[in-house]
Amino acid sequence: MQAPAAAERNKGPILAVLREYAGSGAHGGPDVVRVLEVGAGAGLHAAYFAQALPQTLWQPSDVDPRALRSIAAYAEAMRVPNVLPPILLDVSQGWETWGGTQPATLDLLVSINMMHIAELRCTE
Repeated sequence: MQAPAAAERNKGPILAVLREYAGSGAHGGPDVVRVLEVGAGAGLHAAYFAQALPQTLWQPSDVDPRALRSIAAYAEAMRVPNVLPPILLDVSQGWETWGGTQPATLDLLVSINMMHIAELRCTE
């Protein structure tokens, strides 16, 4: 598993903000909040947030296949049942290529430590 220091440092403050937005979800039923994390990187955040927010169904993704292995390892090591298997996702491509994930099925989209290093087209 990869262990980025920045993810470890900022997980608490980010969780505090996520708690404000991760109420009951509209698409997963009255008690489930469907979250797509774009650019999940190592997977520390996905596992940590899903564990702290059990009402979420967390879909981690990344454009790097190596990151997908680390994401899966974090979810397994932390025994987090509400983290879905990570998907390969390139946000510079249309949502139709997102492995079956459609915007209308999501309650929350999360992107941490990605936009400042991504091409401008990834933010559109």
